[in-house]
Amino acid sequence: MYFLNLLYLESRMIRHSRLRWLILTFMVVFLDRLSKAAIEAKTTEGWRHELIHNFIYLVHSKNPGIAFSIFADANSRWVRFALIAGSFVVIAILAWYLVAANGVTARAAVGLALLLGGATGNLTDRILHGAVTDFFEVLFGAYRYPAFNVADSAITIGAILILLDVVFPAKSPSIAKTSP
Repeated sequence: MYFLNLLYLESRMIRHSRLRWLILTFMVVFLDRLSKAAIEAKTTEGWRHELIHNFIYLVHSKNPGIAFSIFADANSRWVRFALIAGSFVVIAILAWYLVAANGVTARAAVGLALLLGGATGNLTDRILHGAVTDFFEVLFGAYRYPAFNVADSAITIGAILILLDVVFPAKSPSIAKTSP
């Protein structure tokens, strides 16, 4: 009985107007998987193609670690398990916050949806392949920025939007207050 009451309360907490942001999340996951599948099908790991001279390259690389290849050299099952489990926890928190939290602005909702899509895209790769496929590389003079993908881009843009929302709060009402 307690479980049914909990489900009822949880369903009452969902802001139905925010479910629309999950469409953005699914679009990010779809575009991420589509782009990674194209690179994986058409190239081999280590492949490199210059798009803009000395600036932007298409590459095919695998990152078994996290951002900036942290833990990439850890060939432990436990590290892989911890990364997958940690990703599930982060995804659950982001999803709950996106659909149930009070006072979330439209800008923050977009940021959360992008974070959620990016985290889900990279988690999917980690589960299917044991590593995340990256395929964009950017050079800034002699500095080579670590390779990244659509999911990483979504995570970065989402984090920037949330940071902007915190530093420069919107003067308009939040989407939670404007929804029925």
